[in-house]
Amino acid sequence: MSHVDHGHPQDDGHKQSPIWVSDRPDQSSARPSPRTPSFAPVERASLRSLLHERKYLPLRHRVVIAVVAGVITGILLADWRAGVTGAVLAAIGHTVYCARSASSVPAWRRPSVAERRTEAQLKKLERNGYRTLHARAIPGSEAQIDHLVIGPTGVYAVDSEKWDKRLPVRVQSGKKLFHGPFDRKDRLKEAAWEASQAASLIGKKIGREINVVPSLAIYGPAIPWKILNIRQVDVFEGSRVRKWITKRERSLTEEEIEEIYQAAAQTLPPRYAEG
Repeated sequence: MSHVDHGHPQDDGHKQSPIWVSDRPDQSSARPSPRTPSFAPVERASLRSLLHERKYLPLRHRVVIAVVAGVITGILLADWRAGVTGAVLAAIGHTVYCARSASSVPAWRRPSVAERRTEAQLKKLERNGYRTLHARAIPGSEAQIDHLVIGPTGVYAVDSEKWDKRLPVRVQSGKKLFHGPFDRKDRLKEAAWEASQAASLIGKKIGREINVVPSLAIYGPAIPWKILNIRQVDVFEGSRVRKWITKRERSLTEEEIEEIYQAAAQTLPPRYAEG
């Protein structure tokens, strides 16, 4: 007689009832907790948030200037097309102004390709008895000497500058240095002051007066002279720095070079931490 005839369920070899009948866990109690995301939520970028970033500040100014210029021009000439033309010209003028003024930022405020190029040249002087210190701070100020060179021909403070090659370099009356429309009197004064401070600090350390020759090594634009002294600062194209130093008469012994080098290392701290 079959199992069905006796009222018993058919035995299919499984000792447990199907999971879909009675063994399924209680969904209300065994439901897994939501998985915590392992990544930080990304804030969706918007045009407004982008325009508030500092790097877009000139763009914001340019838009405002263009709009104001367009409105004023349109009202004065009673012609909307003249207003559009005025806005475009104002935007172009602001763009040109920003491009030119960018070259007036002091080199020590940012990492300089010019400094690395000068350092590579000065390294070749070591075999001839020259010692160099790079990026040395003037105590009590924000100024720095990009390169201090001590060798047989004397002591030199070299400031390396990377200028916009599109703007010409010229001298007026033998006393004013211009890079395009910009008067670089401030750079000449800074270079001369840095050299005088170094001479004073080192001189006090070794107990006698020394002379530190200030200079400005310029990379980028063409320099229409070899070496020119402007306001007591030697100005030249950056690739001439080695010749500028070595083509002078010998004035220091090996002992004096070492003494001045050690004094400079102690009195002029590095601008950046070693390593």
